[in-house]
Amino acid sequence: MLIIPAIDLKDGCVVRLTQGRLKDKKIYSRDAIKVAKHWLRQGAQLIHVVDLDGATTGIPKNLEIVKQIAAQTRAALEFGGGVRKIETIKALLDAGVSRVVLGTKAIEDSTFLKEAFKKFKNKVIVSIDARDGQVLVKGWQEKSTKLEAVSLAKQLKALGFKEVIYTDISKDGMLKGPNIKGIKALLKESRLKVVASGGISSLEDIMKLKLLEKDGVSGIIIGKALYEGKFTLTQALRI
Repeated sequence: MLIIPAIDLKDGCVVRLTQGRLKDKKIYSRDAIKVAKHWLRQGAQLIHVVDLDGATTGIPKNLEIVKQIAAQTRAALEFGGGVRKIETIKALLDAGVSRVVLGTKAIEDSTFLKEAFKKFKNKVIVSIDARDGQVLVKGWQEKSTKLEAVSLAKQLKALGFKEVIYTDISKDGMLKGPNIKGIKALLKESRLKVVASGGISSLEDIMKLKLLEKDGVSGIIIGKALYEGKFTLTQALRI
C-alpha cells in the first residue's frame, strides 16, 4: 500500500483547501520543487500533484512547474487537474509524469474516457470525487452530477480499469478521519483497487486503512495532515 503525499498547486503555490473551497486556501510554500524534494527525502515513491487552477477552468495552468519537478527530481508523479484532451495526456507523459489523473472530462465524455484508456491503459486513472455518495466535477465547484460513486466505479470496472482514486469531499482538509464506510462500500461493490483520499488526520487513520489493504486499498493520498505536522511521511511509511 503506497503512502502518497499531495502537492496541490494554485497560482504556482503549494496550497491546501478545505472541502475544495477556494476561499479556504492556505499557502504552505511558493516553491513546489523544494516541497517535492522534501517528500522524496522522506521516502515518497509517488507524489500526487493537482493543478487546482486547471481543475476549475478546464485548462492546466501549472504545467511548467510540473515539468520542472519531473526534470529536477526524477520523482514518480501522478498529475490531475484540467486534463480534458488526449494531447494533454500525451504531453504530460512525455514530460515525465508517470500517471495522469482524469476527472471531469472522463465522467462527462465516455468517448474520451474509452479513447484515453485504449491509448494509455495503466498510465491513466480516474478520480472519483464524491459528496454524500454523489460525484462532483469541475474542481468540486459544480453541483452533483447525480451520478453515484459506486455506479461510476462499476462503469470503470466494466471498461477495464483496475484501480481508481476515491475522495470524500466532505472529509477533505477537515482532519477528522476518512470515510471508512464509503471506502468499504466502494471496494465491495466495484471490486476495484482504491487509492483513498480525504480526511487522513493521524497515524491511527492510516492503520485503519492499512487493515483494508487485503480488500483492495492500494494507496492513501495525504495532504493537510502532513503540511500541518500531524505526523511525518517517514512515520506514515513505517506503518
